Amino acid sequence: MNQNSSIGWGLLAAAIALELSGTILMKASDGFSRLWPSILMFVCYGASFTLLNFSVKHIPLGVAYAIWSGVGITLIGVVGHYFFGERLKLTSLVWIGFILIGIVGLKWSES
Repeated sequence: MNQNSSIGWGLLAAAIALELSGTILMKASDGFSRLWPSILMFVCYGASFTLLNFSVKHIPLGVAYAIWSGVGITLIGVVGHYFFGERLKLTSLVWIGFILIGIVGLKWSES
């Protein structure tokens, strides 16, 4: 992995973390009824898209976007279950597993 590729993957990881934070803040904003979580949600989403945009200078767009969205979906499913008491059905876990398989496949195809 060259330095440019490492930068791209680092930017993508930060974009995923900010997207996850924005989604958690969406829940905390309670339908925009709480000011600061609502404002911070927009800041996190804006920063996430900005870093995703920079990451695609180093990673193919399709790979970066698929990983950004797939990892985000997977992580928010886990966070929703463990921190918000949302139910994860067995079928949901199977589909999340398929998402993870797809992400690994995309990463391998990039190598």
